[in-house]
Amino acid sequence: MQVRDLIVTGDGKLQLCKSARAWDLLRENYRLYRFLTEVEDVLNDVEDESSRLPELRMLVRRLIVNSYWVRSQHLEPDAKTGTSVLLMYDELGFPLTVQTVTFAPGTLSTIHNHGTWGIVAILKGEEKNTIWRRNPNPDAENKIEATAEVNLLPGDIISFTPDAIHCVEAVGDEPTVTFNVYGETDPKERFEFDPVTHIAKKF
Repeated sequence: MQVRDLIVTGDGKLQLCKSARAWDLLRENYRLYRFLTEVEDVLNDVEDESSRLPELRMLVRRLIVNSYWVRSQHLEPDAKTGTSVLLMYDELGFPLTVQTVTFAPGTLSTIHNHGTWGIVAILKGEEKNTIWRRNPNPDAENKIEATAEVNLLPGDIISFTPDAIHCVEAVGDEPTVTFNVYGETDPKERFEFDPVTHIAKKF
């Protein structure tokens, strides 16, 4: 099965990127701690962390290819909210968020950006991403418009610049499980958007 690497940018563009071949990424005993160290090394002394998304996507793919443990770590979706989040690493002062997220079929997220770079790998199920961009006018500074849609399957990896706007929906008959890595969020730059009222509020 052909897997894809994609990037979404703040101008609403969805681009296909070159994807590393799985057999080139095979390693013995490649575990989460090694992945975290390599991510830190890639980001060390980098002013624009988003510029490192190609290398970070490759590291995420290497982890997913080699670690059955990571692929198997997830919770059942919450009966009320339809989602569950399993934090996989939490250390005081560690600037990254590393987690798996489970969506029940039909669950739809808000329209949002992350205020930091992000990488999401699909582990199970199918997820539809709708991509948006800001389209301000004098009457609606936070007006947005949809620009693209893509359905992601297991093995696909999508990455986001800090200002990229999207929403996700679990489609199909089974829960969607994703492995997510995010940089350090700037809370002043993270928003939830309403396409009807054209309001952006802190998320």
